[in-house]
Amino acid sequence: MMEDCLFCKIIAGKIPSEKVYEDDAVFAFLDVFPASEGHTLVAPKKHFNRFTDMDAESVASLFEAARKITAAIQKAFSAEGSNIGINDGKVAGQEIPHVHVHVIPRRKGDGGRGIKSIVWTEPDTTNLKEIAKKIREAL
Repeated sequence: MMEDCLFCKIIAGKIPSEKVYEDDAVFAFLDVFPASEGHTLVAPKKHFNRFTDMDAESVASLFEAARKITAAIQKAFSAEGSNIGINDGKVAGQEIPHVHVHVIPRRKGDGGRGIKSIVWTEPDTTNLKEIAKKIREAL
């Protein structure tokens, strides 16, 4: 636990939250500034600043919990779908530097849009082979 991390304090019970799920590795609670009814944050109990800092086991636990919670939210709110995502880094909109997955239930006609609506830079797609090569080399 990081002493000054808001989510670590929530997970430790030092700050109240509306918990919806907890297991050995994950804690999930309602977002206090929800994008839709049932918007839930799913966070690892262990503190990680960024998604890219996480080990494989922690990622697997986080996403299995997110899968279960998404199914429950869709059932509870008769949602027809969900946006599931992570803001990784301040430039990507990460407000709390503790990894968390947003599960946002969606309904037809709710006025929301898909993940691509977050940013649309219209990159050059004539060099897809070059872009793929850069990513493969970085792996």
